[in-house]
Amino acid sequence: MQYRTLIAGGADLYVGRSLGIAGAAMPCDKAVVELVKENGIPIVSDEDIRNGKVADDFDLILDCAGQFSFCHPRVGFVELTRSGVQFFEASEHPVYVADSGIVKRIETVLGTGDGCFRALEKLGYADFEGKNLVVFGSGKVGCGIALQGVRRGMNVSTVTNTKNTNSSTDFSAVLSNNGVRIVDYLDDVALTEAISCADFLVTATGVKHALTKTAVSAILANSQLVVANMGVEDEFGEMVPPSRVLNEKAPLNFMLEEPTHLKYIDASLALHAALGECLLNDYAEKGELPFKGPCNPPDEIEQEILMMTIQNGSIGPEICDMMRC
Repeated sequence: MQYRTLIAGGADLYVGRSLGIAGAAMPCDKAVVELVKENGIPIVSDEDIRNGKVADDFDLILDCAGQFSFCHPRVGFVELTRSGVQFFEASEHPVYVADSGIVKRIETVLGTGDGCFRALEKLGYADFEGKNLVVFGSGKVGCGIALQGVRRGMNVSTVTNTKNTNSSTDFSAVLSNNGVRIVDYLDDVALTEAISCADFLVTATGVKHALTKTAVSAILANSQLVVANMGVEDEFGEMVPPSRVLNEKAPLNFMLEEPTHLKYIDASLALHAALGECLLNDYAEKGELPFKGPCNPPDEIEQEILMMTIQNGSIGPEICDMMRC
């Protein structure tokens, strides 16, 4: 969908594929790769660029997870994810970060939470009313999972660092306003109580081996507990075997053919492209790079995409509920 939009806008498109370190490639859809090739669109790997087989002087790079952050585009980058920002901290190029704005919450809050419960339902878990859910993490993903649990009539507790006051990474206030109990991750007594009474537990901290020994012990002691991970990393650690976690510790929604429904993603992709257009227009107007390093999306671009999605999209009411939170 993103490629078609860029081509329709007149872009001379190259599709990047990251082979990663020692050939450990980032996952991709092989059918899409073949479709891109059939349509005459060049596929460029990070390895080709590093080895000098392909020049890295593109006008614009719409990146994901900072896989091409080592390149030197003439105008700049747009990074789609929060996990990629670390690779651009010292960049000499302008870098708009789509994930820093409100629009990306549609995907990470609404879409990921929906995907988590669709995966549980596919595995046969359908009776959520009155059940106890513990979510580790109070960021966008954790918030989305917790709110989906509330909508399904569950008693939800979120385990987080209660001393984190950064409103851009912590949604504890939103959760409290929706009846979610907040538990500090260092409160061993409250943590053990919450997990021992839980029916479902989902990790979404985004941090490798994030769970404390107390949490791990409580999980292993509750043999009836349904355990899942929604983070990229193994958040449980070696004491919890893969067989104890649904989908062998991999993100639970990745077991689905469509991990996140496109209706939750298209606004993020629209923002990704719109920020690229903004960089190109600024450069054409000023003849120089507008700024250096990571930068939040301009409010006017986000508001335009939000209003368009609310008024014309199929998930307008859900977005309004999220905004009211």
